[in-house]
Amino acid sequence: MTILQLKYVIAIASSKSLREAASRLFVSQPALSSTIRELEEEIGITLFERTNKGISLTDEGKEFLIYAKEAVSQYELIEDRYLDKERDKMHFSVSMQHYVFAVHAFIEVVKEADADKYVFSVHETRTDAVLQNVRNRSSEVGVISFSQSNEKILKKLFREYQLEFHPLMTKDTFVYVWKDHPLAKRKELSLSDLDDYPCVSFDQSSESEFYLTEEALGNYTYEKLIKTNDRATSAEIMASLNGYAIGTGVMIDSLTLKEGFVTIKLKEEDPLTIGYIVRSNHKLSEIGARYVEELLKYQA
Repeated sequence: MTILQLKYVIAIASSKSLREAASRLFVSQPALSSTIRELEEEIGITLFERTNKGISLTDEGKEFLIYAKEAVSQYELIEDRYLDKERDKMHFSVSMQHYVFAVHAFIEVVKEADADKYVFSVHETRTDAVLQNVRNRSSEVGVISFSQSNEKILKKLFREYQLEFHPLMTKDTFVYVWKDHPLAKRKELSLSDLDDYPCVSFDQSSESEFYLTEEALGNYTYEKLIKTNDRATSAEIMASLNGYAIGTGVMIDSLTLKEGFVTIKLKEEDPLTIGYIVRSNHKLSEIGARYVEELLKYQA
């Protein structure tokens, strides 16, 4: 088994067909297919089901993919730190759900970084990716939240992944709408008031989507729902389609929010607890500690 084979598995799993994966990897389709068959024979399981409609992971393949991603991520970290010709660079990575304040904390750290060379990474991503990135050390810190709806499952995952959660704030539930939305002048709204408008939610792309949602009221069935994976896209949709999002009401100055979103208190309660995660018994690096200091400024 080689790192190259693992990278091939990851590429195929994220592609619609072997042809697409081969094109992305710049290898021939027969060579790619042969490499995967050799791997399957070596480990004794079938990773992919091949049909006329394309290729998909088997149940065993889905489990294998989790470990493959962790192994490749660790290998890339080693490459970056020890095989890079410029080893004297400062390194730091943070993963987060879609929170503007966490991005601003990162920006402040970069501004103050006392280094001539550095490689800093910020990943605004899905809940499961935040957990996995901190678990496998590709990110030193993660910013994540849970509500009453998914608190038990998130705390269970923290224990299983050997992660420590440090709370920063607990916030009531608010609705975000564009300033020209028909309901923008209301002081309070109920979900039933919003039935005629699309709710914009961050797509978790997971079988456990309800449990891993980063918004409050994750178990509510919306009449109209639009899923996105990008904060700017969500803002554009909300402004253009009179959509709304469920959030914490924390409004930090940013290019997106300055354009004119407002927050309105939601009658239905499902407070969000937001905090940061690190690996258990992990001693923060100098830059990691600085990032946590910035996060603590928002503690309430």
